[in-house]
Amino acid sequence: MRRPGKERQPWDRFHFLHFPLHGGELLETTCRLANTLKRHGVCRGDCVAIYMPVSPLAVAAMLACARIGAVHTVIFAGFSAASLAGRINDAKCKVVITFNQGLRGGRVMELKKIVDEAVKHCPTVQHVLVAHRTDNKVHMGDLDIPLEQEMAKEDPVCAPESMGSEDVLFMLYTSGSTGMPKGIVHTQAGYLLYAALTHKLVFDHRPGDIFGCVADIGWITGHSYVVYGPLCNGATSVLFESTPVYPNAGRYWETVERLKINQFYGAPTAVRLLLKYGDAWVKKYDRSSLRTLGSVGEPINCEAWEWLHRVVGDSRCTLVDTWWQTETGGICIAPRPSEEGAEILPGMAMRPFFGIVPVLMDEKGSVVEGSNVSGALCISQAWPGMARTIYGDHQRFVDAYFKAYPGYYFTGDGAHRTEGGYYQITGRMDDVINISGHRLGTAEIEDAIADHPAVPESAVIGYPHDIKGEAAFAFIVVKDSAGDSDVVVQELKSMVATKIAKYAVPDEILVVKRLPKTRSGKVMRRLLRKIITSEAQELGDTTTLEDPSIITEILSAYQKCKDKQAAAK
Repeated sequence: MRRPGKERQPWDRFHFLHFPLHGGELLETTCRLANTLKRHGVCRGDCVAIYMPVSPLAVAAMLACARIGAVHTVIFAGFSAASLAGRINDAKCKVVITFNQGLRGGRVMELKKIVDEAVKHCPTVQHVLVAHRTDNKVHMGDLDIPLEQEMAKEDPVCAPESMGSEDVLFMLYTSGSTGMPKGIVHTQAGYLLYAALTHKLVFDHRPGDIFGCVADIGWITGHSYVVYGPLCNGATSVLFESTPVYPNAGRYWETVERLKINQFYGAPTAVRLLLKYGDAWVKKYDRSSLRTLGSVGEPINCEAWEWLHRVVGDSRCTLVDTWWQTETGGICIAPRPSEEGAEILPGMAMRPFFGIVPVLMDEKGSVVEGSNVSGALCISQAWPGMARTIYGDHQRFVDAYFKAYPGYYFTGDGAHRTEGGYYQITGRMDDVINISGHRLGTAEIEDAIADHPAVPESAVIGYPHDIKGEAAFAFIVVKDSAGDSDVVVQELKSMVATKIAKYAVPDEILVVKRLPKTRSGKVMRRLLRKIITSEAQELGDTTTLEDPSIITEILSAYQKCKDKQAAAK
């Protein structure tokens, strides 16, 4: 699309993602943006904040930083001004790159306004480069520079900076147990090698394939499997800006049909959401191009796995449930690569990737040997993609990942090793409940609940109990067609007792309209725990919630439940 009075530039098409952006155009755009950064004082080693939704220009911004040896920190374009400022200040960013506005799920996000508010409290920021996602005008202050205009003046060639293998490539902030975000540092060579190799081998990527990872670039999945891994392998990478249900629940599958996507990589949360809408939205579209399906972000329950495999993949696609973390840089445990035709078990990550040596540890810090055993999941040797430090606080890095089990990297997750030697992730270690002396992962209870056809989503947390020490509390979302929710609750209790044990049955099961999720789709169990332990006045930072009003909804439902129980006594 040509803008009036302007010569057409490659980035003029960036707003319209159904147009392909070819390698030469991406290189030219990256070089122009890199030269723009250099002209505005960004040097090797400086940090640049990228506050942009998924878009070709955001990808070019990441690559432009890498090209000149600057460090990028992509900050999810849904964070509040306070969260944005905290990350900019911690990283000491010199420049911020953003859009005038963002579009997501039919809503307009006022990105520039948020940046304006944030940089009032960021003394290190010298310039804000503002690109345009919409045609709406925004206030431009003293720090602000119109990015497209500046890029048009620059040379389309920029020689890449020569970097050492252990020089910093990027920082990415992730939540810490203390509530203070951690700037995870990844370096040049090891990270890129690991992202590229895992992308190629886990997903069976072949030359000419279209790779569709629907993650946001603000998270590590977007870094490794939207940008660096696919591009390093010369792949065509699909950028997904929308949500799974906008404009309707067929959005993913329409995209698969239109672009002829070969590998599709998404989150279990989205799968469970789409499962609620039934099979028709999937079957409406041709998915014959798909060869590999992938799951990322959290353990996938068996019902969601089976639906993804049977309905989306027509029972013919390879389905890889991948386990990894921001800190690992890339996939560490997945069913593939493996011997050709090797079995894949539902809802299980299964096999360590090359160079990954997992071990299970008991509470005394000893290695758990053998099969059919559980423990804390650790990794016993270094691998290329692992994070090198937490920016500005290496001691915190050591304490968080290497102190609990000296000589091992502690993932924070629990895992089970099966009779066949495969690994199944059981959930975060801090999501383990001790009920009357029985240790139980909340993910196990959620998996049992998920087998009920009327319950597409659930979240289980532990809370103090006078007699048992701890008890389980389940928040469930029930389908509209389910009928009497009290009947569903009784059926769930029976199912959990049957599938796990009577001690695993949640003492309380609360029906809610929806669960409190971050914009990346993760359930904020911390907030649920505070609600039921009467700490609702001290919820802390809720800016990452997709919709903060959900807290009021759940509080109201919980109060009604308590009132009903009191009246029955």
